[in-house]
Amino acid sequence: MGGCTGGKDAFLDGRIEDSCNQAWPVCSTVAGCLLGTQSYMSGRFPGTAQFIVQLAEPSSVSISVYLDGVTSTGTEASLTYYESGCQGRVPNKVTGTEFTKESDQVGFFTRSASLQDIGDHLVTFRSDAQAEYVLKVDVTPLRATNN
Repeated sequence: MGGCTGGKDAFLDGRIEDSCNQAWPVCSTVAGCLLGTQSYMSGRFPGTAQFIVQLAEPSSVSISVYLDGVTSTGTEASLTYYESGCQGRVPNKVTGTEFTKESDQVGFFTRSASLQDIGDHLVTFRSDAQAEYVLKVDVTPLRATNN
């Protein structure tokens, strides 16, 4: 894989893997893990990943996905951020080609959304590509970006 990130270890930057084997209730469903700036999750596409991000204040939440062993681009990748209680959502969809091309060119695929509510936020990510992945979350308080 190309890219400028220096590989998967540089992408993860010392984060600890969450095995996502818990049962966190959120939005009338259950998520397997709670991800923060010190953790990551791994898996295989095609499939869906869902997890929780906790916010203490309105923040920009960036989800980054490092792909490995891509054998098919698939047709679509979608990432959906939900406000607390799933009262609102911020959807992002890209073509499978766009998803894998960005990952190959930059070293990873990333999208961000500004979330206003404090508390637990469900995030879902789905792709029909064929690849292994690691996924991480970065959170930047909105007050930090408004200065």
